[in-house]
Amino acid sequence: MIVIVFGVSGSGKTTIGQLLAESLNLHFYDADDFHPEANVQKMASGNPLNDKDRNPWLETLAEAMKEWEKAGGAVLACSALKESYRQMLETGSDDVKWVYLLGSFDQIKQRMEARQGHYMKADMLRSQFEALEEPAYGIHVDISLKPEEMIQVISTRLKE
Repeated sequence: MIVIVFGVSGSGKTTIGQLLAESLNLHFYDADDFHPEANVQKMASGNPLNDKDRNPWLETLAEAMKEWEKAGGAVLACSALKESYRQMLETGSDDVKWVYLLGSFDQIKQRMEARQGHYMKADMLRSQFEALEEPAYGIHVDISLKPEEMIQVISTRLKE
């Protein structure tokens, strides 16, 4: 099983992904670590990525997911904002579970303004929400819950 924790930047993907991986005894991976340096530099300079920038990154992730599944599964934190991106990632595993971290623009902007040392700045959040295509499927989790509560909701729903 591959669990993909997704949502806009600042929604808590890494924090929740790490906690979920620990609770499921799976390896955790952050999709940000798979971006080519050119993508990181583009985002750090305040320019949002386009589909051309993202496609090789998503292909790399899908290939890695095949290996993770063979090794027993994993949890991946990944923005996966558009349905087409999620479809590309679906090709990486036979058993993908989606966890969507849902929060308001203002709530997430406040979080982003408080964090230090991340290349994705709060002023780029608008582009994330503009690109976001909310899915009707998967486990939707309200980010206003405490992390422990979020993990409990996700764990319960994964067992259904």
